[in-house]
Amino acid sequence: MRALQKIVSILNRFFIFVAAVALILMMFLGFGNVLFRTVWKPIEGTYELIGYLGAVTTALALGYAQIRKSHISVDIITTHYSKRWQKITNGINYLVTAVFFALAAWQTELWGTNVWHTGERSETLRIIFFPFVYVVALGFAFLAFILILDFFSLFKKEPPSSLEDL
Repeated sequence: MRALQKIVSILNRFFIFVAAVALILMMFLGFGNVLFRTVWKPIEGTYELIGYLGAVTTALALGYAQIRKSHISVDIITTHYSKRWQKITNGINYLVTAVFFALAAWQTELWGTNVWHTGERSETLRIIFFPFVYVVALGFAFLAFILILDFFSLFKKEPPSSLEDL
């Protein structure tokens, strides 16, 4: 399990790096668009590119947020449960959410393959966008995998080691 956590940690760092680069590109693109709009004309396709980069940023940051447990959680009721029941509800939550995101990854990948085979391109810039769809599917699959690891870590006797410490 430790080797698997190390692999997940390396993948997570890579995904977060790519997400950070996409976020920085979004920032520069937005700034450049505002700047050019005031002195000449706006950058064509800014809305389109920021949308694709935003999808990449969000999808690749999902796993990072799950590892750090920084997603929004409404636990007003479950905090009053015993530790055993909290573990059971967390386990159910991990499984249901993992299945949901695994299905989302699968369906997103199918859509990306369809877009690839039909040769569909973006509206304004006419760029191929199936790679962005595949990256979103990868982000969903990575989150599902981390949720499965979280589920199995509930059954360990020793306290679970945090993936973010690796």
